[in-house]
Amino acid sequence: MDSKRLIIFIALSFSILLLWQEYFAPKPVAKPAVTQQASTAASSSDTPAANASNVAQPADSSSLSRGQRITVTTDLVKAEIDTTGGDLRSLQLLKHNAAEDASKPFELFTDKGAHLYVAQTGLIAAGNAALPTHKTVFSAEKTAYTLQGDKVEIKLTAPEANGVKVSKVYTFHKGSYLIDVRYDIVNAGTTPLASTAYFRLLRDGKAPEGESRFAQTFTGPAVYTTEGTFQKVAFSDLDKGKAEYVKSADNGWVAMLQHYFMSAWILKPLDGKSVCANAQACQFQLEPKNGAYSAAAMVNVAPIAAGQSASITVPLYAGPEEYNTITKVADGMEFAKDFGMVHIFASPLFWLLTKLHSMVQNWGWAIILLTLIVKAVFYPLTAASYRSMAKMKVLAPRLENLKQQFGDDRMKFQQAVMEMYKTEKVNPLGGCLPMLIQIPVFIGLYWALLASVELRQADWLYIADLARPDPYYILPALMAITMFAQTFLNPPPADPMQAKMMKIMPVAFSVMFFFFPAGLVLYWVVNNLLSITQQWYVNQSIEKARKLALQS
Repeated sequence: MDSKRLIIFIALSFSILLLWQEYFAPKPVAKPAVTQQASTAASSSDTPAANASNVAQPADSSSLSRGQRITVTTDLVKAEIDTTGGDLRSLQLLKHNAAEDASKPFELFTDKGAHLYVAQTGLIAAGNAALPTHKTVFSAEKTAYTLQGDKVEIKLTAPEANGVKVSKVYTFHKGSYLIDVRYDIVNAGTTPLASTAYFRLLRDGKAPEGESRFAQTFTGPAVYTTEGTFQKVAFSDLDKGKAEYVKSADNGWVAMLQHYFMSAWILKPLDGKSVCANAQACQFQLEPKNGAYSAAAMVNVAPIAAGQSASITVPLYAGPEEYNTITKVADGMEFAKDFGMVHIFASPLFWLLTKLHSMVQNWGWAIILLTLIVKAVFYPLTAASYRSMAKMKVLAPRLENLKQQFGDDRMKFQQAVMEMYKTEKVNPLGGCLPMLIQIPVFIGLYWALLASVELRQADWLYIADLARPDPYYILPALMAITMFAQTFLNPPPADPMQAKMMKIMPVAFSVMFFFFPAGLVLYWVVNNLLSITQQWYVNQSIEKARKLALQS
């Protein structure tokens, strides 16, 4: 019975999905409010280029002091830089609305309220020289900057110490979420200056806003290098000391990931020069402390001779995980899109979805085209399944007669049924295989759509945002109707109670779709409509063939 198999298929799919999210998927660790706490960004470790004793450590900080705020506005972001440390304390993404209030822009970085997520940098001298850290108070020429041309620079100047002059320069670019952070160091002293620059992301363990039980993706730090590939590290693993959080590297990036958005310090931009080319050593370091988590890139700067100067620039990407954007920033950035354990299925489906979108320029229609392609690929299997079920429907009256004939003698009844199946060449399990094959495809597509920030604020017909639930619940209602309609295309269960349950359960299962992203429900509604059409066609063909056989 197709309705029964459909119910089992959907129940099994969601059971696997929800069990994975509940027991296996990494979850953010609930932490106390950390509005004023920070942590160190490093721990000592041997590196190929320097001994552990040569790897400097950033100063420990127990609070985030607040200084004067400098605002920066571009076409894509509105940022706030604090003169204390020159930290990037707030970053609003102007093209993306907030999950809880669509009238406000999404805020990625913040040190307000009960949430902490900031970008910090600093310099540490190997000797006794005093260099600016994330606790140093900088000065700036203006308190507000607005993008006028292709870029805007914000120069922060640290107090001169022992003849060393340091400037910290932010460069924001038009049409880009990539921010260049540069240190200009002038050694006017009498001895060479050896230093380590650290670039870190400091975040608490709270889940991002709008995170729901049906939309849990990974939140936490991640590291990518060409040698060690991609590694996500759960907050809980850092707390328990399970994770290897020190990694020597001369390429790659270190990031904080969350649903739809990310930030990352990049050692080697795509097709660019490695930041570590002129450095003695580079490391990625992850560490928990005082309720916050630090994901840092450490760069041991080559010694600067007396009377000489040097600069070091590390790009910071802070924005959406848009595939066409992040893949142009650095190698391996596509791994930031969290497809979970079904990456092998989700990745090619998402790739195909992007290609379809490039053709039709609308994500809703791209989802519909993707559904048509998936159904076409599986049609040989589903057609065989529907033929088997159509034959079962034809045999339903004979099955009822056998049940009445043998009464409570289930052994003889089963033998008679199997003999009938053998004579009529019907496989009662013939409809199961296509369902089982589609389970990983369905889960893969679920994750592909769930992790795709491209669907965020993407419209289709009356829907303004395919990443949010249908505002009018039209698609979930259609989902319930199509599932209910499928029950009439299959042989009715012999048990009246079971027949009633087969009609109630599709509606019950459809309730879950009221909370799912509209893009996912759109896929499943179209899939059901195509399934109904295919099944009706096969049923009609079987019935026509049976009538012709009887006439002859």
